[in-house]
Amino acid sequence: MTINIEEFNIIKEGKASVLVPKQETVFYNHIQQFNRDLSVMAIRAWLAETNAKRHEKMSKKRKLEDETGGNEPIACEDRKFVRILEALSASGLRALRYGHEVPQVSRIVANDLLPAAVASINRSAEYNNLSDLVKGHEGDAITYMGSIKDNERFHVVDLDPYGTAAPFLESAVRSIMDDGLLMVTCTDAGVLAGNGYPEKCYALYGGSNFGNTFMGSEANHEAGIRLILSTIANVAARHKKCIEPVLSLSIDYYFRVFVRVKTSPAQVKQLASTMMLVNHCVGCGYQVEQRMGRVSGNKFQTPRASPVGPNCPCCGSPFHVAGPMWGGKLHNKEFVEKVLSINRAADTSVYGTTERIKGMLTLAKEEIETPFYTNLGRLPSLFKASTIPLTEFARALGNLGHRVSLTHAKANSIKTSAPWEDVLLLAARWLRKCNEKRLSELKASVEGITDEEKKQKKLQTIKELEENIDTSKNLSDTMPGARVLKFLEKDTREVDFDTPNELSDGLVKLRKIKMVRFQETPANWGPKARPGKKQKTEEKSVEQ
Repeated sequence: MTINIEEFNIIKEGKASVLVPKQETVFYNHIQQFNRDLSVMAIRAWLAETNAKRHEKMSKKRKLEDETGGNEPIACEDRKFVRILEALSASGLRALRYGHEVPQVSRIVANDLLPAAVASINRSAEYNNLSDLVKGHEGDAITYMGSIKDNERFHVVDLDPYGTAAPFLESAVRSIMDDGLLMVTCTDAGVLAGNGYPEKCYALYGGSNFGNTFMGSEANHEAGIRLILSTIANVAARHKKCIEPVLSLSIDYYFRVFVRVKTSPAQVKQLASTMMLVNHCVGCGYQVEQRMGRVSGNKFQTPRASPVGPNCPCCGSPFHVAGPMWGGKLHNKEFVEKVLSINRAADTSVYGTTERIKGMLTLAKEEIETPFYTNLGRLPSLFKASTIPLTEFARALGNLGHRVSLTHAKANSIKTSAPWEDVLLLAARWLRKCNEKRLSELKASVEGITDEEKKQKKLQTIKELEENIDTSKNLSDTMPGARVLKFLEKDTREVDFDTPNELSDGLVKLRKIKMVRFQETPANWGPKARPGKKQKTEEKSVEQ
């Protein structure tokens, strides 16, 4: 194939270059480089772990053999065996980057439905000197993945569609090797993490998020991740396969999850006990988990109902139900650390998002495993109090004996092992602390007042505040916050916001590290508009 470079614009990212005809208007979203940089590093981390497992097997085999000499086996790191599928390729940029930047690759298939896209992929592959490695394939992604023979299955499958990945998951799971890496993007955040499409969320992912409840809506980004994982896990289980999420992220306007897929009928039996419904109070945020299965030793039993009535015990508000969704771990900390190690050694001239990868993955690695997080701006508003500083909140939780961590999914939010009653107690004591501070300020200001009328008004305000030190004048008796304060009246425990502890010191130290969680938002940021009727539904612009 003869390529006249004068006819094309060249878009470079990482070590790859994509040729785009000059007459075409290409929307290149550099924000998505984070997704692609991270994907390269995740594959390399998976490959390092796979090589380690292979090396261990070879070492055991060597010990069982007679030491009669002969050729030494080829080192695992020298074998080119990895087969990668980019199922919805469009420009082929990802496939080209994988070809340049992932070692030990033997074959990369960049599939697309549009003939012109496949021709463009092959042209760019030739320009990158990757024709022997990267092959464009024309076909429907679902049909193609479903037709893969067992001996041709892929070690890595990358799904990055426009919108939801749900329709592609069944065939993707069938096309992947045992212990392979499945990477899935869903850009329909409005469905997964929004509150306007509950019927669509259930239709696509078999569950519901928290909707637009007072406290629950804050945790919808994690609920979106868990709904994707539950969908993948349920699909995999039909084929006697289980999943292990190794990294699960909420990023900008999309979700990206990385899961290992493995055939294991025994572990499939654990699936029901990993899935959960969440009864969540629409008033104060109280939650009760309901697992979909129960395991007792080697016996698998039907679940027992969680002790929850129609109304919240803390504030009396009704419960809504979220799920079913994944209730297991979101990350494998060893895997995340391996990606971080690769990121630390990365050439920043090739990988332009290393600082953001460092920031998000460091937070993800430190997250405790308890489901969902609490936003520190929303929680005190339940009592009409000011925002609780993160450091004070962490100190208080630590001093009550609970674990605490940050979350990658939302700024100014905390994950904790504390029961919700203790979180509410902490917020209530913060209200009192704010009132006491205000009272001290008022008393100090009285001394300088010479006008008797103004002085008497201020003294009256001081008296009212002293009488209502544990509440807020902006709370009416019918508000959930007022009912929570009444519920907490018998709890006489004090909360220490001021004494540092090991947990709070760790969070302070973590926050001092330069970590970039969000990228700038330049012009044309975000996903491109959906392709028109004349274009294939799988087609994406080059930024995907």
